[in-house]
Amino acid sequence: MLKQSLQQRLLQKLSPQQIQLMKLVQLPTLAFEQRLLEEIEENPALEELNDSTEDDFYESASKDEFSNEYDDDNDNFDNQHIETDDINIDEYLSDDDTPSYKTQTNNYSDDDDDKTLPFASTISFQDHLTSQLHTFRLSDEEFLIADFLIGNLDDDGYLRRDLHSIVDDLVFSLGIDTDEKVLLHLLKNFIQKLDPLGVGARNLRECLMIQLEEKEPTDFTEYAYEIVKNHFEGLTKKHYEKIAQKVGISEETLRKSISEIEKLNPKPGKTFDTSKTVEHIIPDFSIKIIDGELELSLNGRNVPELRISKDYTEMFETYKETESKSSQQKQAVQFVKQKLDAAKWFIDAVKQRQNTLYTTMFAIMEYQQEYFLTGDELMLRPMILKDIAEKINMDISTVSRVANSKYVSTPYGSFLIKNFFSESMKNDEGEDISTKEIKNILQEVISQESKKKPLTDEKLTAMLKEKGYNVARRTIAKYREQLNIPVARLRKIL
Repeated sequence: MLKQSLQQRLLQKLSPQQIQLMKLVQLPTLAFEQRLLEEIEENPALEELNDSTEDDFYESASKDEFSNEYDDDNDNFDNQHIETDDINIDEYLSDDDTPSYKTQTNNYSDDDDDKTLPFASTISFQDHLTSQLHTFRLSDEEFLIADFLIGNLDDDGYLRRDLHSIVDDLVFSLGIDTDEKVLLHLLKNFIQKLDPLGVGARNLRECLMIQLEEKEPTDFTEYAYEIVKNHFEGLTKKHYEKIAQKVGISEETLRKSISEIEKLNPKPGKTFDTSKTVEHIIPDFSIKIIDGELELSLNGRNVPELRISKDYTEMFETYKETESKSSQQKQAVQFVKQKLDAAKWFIDAVKQRQNTLYTTMFAIMEYQQEYFLTGDELMLRPMILKDIAEKINMDISTVSRVANSKYVSTPYGSFLIKNFFSESMKNDEGEDISTKEIKNILQEVISQESKKKPLTDEKLTAMLKEKGYNVARRTIAKYREQLNIPVARLRKIL
């Protein structure tokens, strides 16, 4: 038997406007510009403001000025469902000719040149190899198979696929019935002879052997070939003493032989690496030093200004003046109202995004003021998301959205904002220091070590303790891995 009961619960849910705002906040500049254009296309109630009498850019403003501009124009719109007869027409007939909001918040004047880098059109890696096949005497079928093998090379120039799988693909793709012997013949005698040397290899060992075979024979190249062919595993682990003993050569001869190996190209395909998309960093913020003071601005050069379409407001005027309103007119005005509400919500979200971004970055700039004035990474203060969230009275997730995917341009370069955040540790004097400072010192110590006898993690720990940084060996190992520095054994050279 079902039992009915009443239950009262308090739930916290995000409104559609809040969700829209969060999505806009986390977008970097380029994605935000694209999102604005998409919204303009989707919502006919929105249009760009192209008025030459309007200012084309914002002057750099202080935090208070920026916040006041936002607060003065913070309209509240009722997003509840409203019956058509209850629509307040006058609310939608306000003058929007010169709105106080702007979505362009930058420091660029009309006289600034929009400098872009030209891209050179280059031949692709596969086309470069295929063009060389024409220099060989190959039958039509052999040419098709060789070209198919070239198409299976990865970006490094390696053929990492199994020959048996390629045989099956040739049958289904080109209708060519062949075997692995034919593929191996074409691979060894033709593709691996192409420029750059080393292409078509199936692993690093084979790639190095191909290049050594084509080098002018000397005692050192012959020893280098023997080392790669018969002692490759020991070479990768830098067991130099064992290699010298097994090959029967002196340490000096081993050093010169390894020097020949180091001159080889382990990734020949990278010479023609045009397959990957070139990405340019577009800073979302700009920090400049003017008269010894930091000045922050938002990048919004290509962000159009938005306003409510006049055509839609004219529809409301016509509807208001009509005495007898048909059902079709009521449906039309309801549709127009939905589009207008969506447009106003979007405009409001854009304003809030600009304010949130500026407020957050301004707090970060103030918190790391000494670093932005000097550019010295040792001046970076320990800073976590909670520090900034408490400073600007916002949620940690909001600060995270601002920091994760956005860049700031400084006099010292462009940096990802999240890189300014770091945990803190205490030195021997009890002062809080950033983990970035420890990483920089660790990197400096390793760069000055003797490469013939690199420092182990235990020795690095002891050296940092001497400098006043009481860090555990496991922490040193973690920082070393984060800096992409190998262990001592792999840093050793002869």
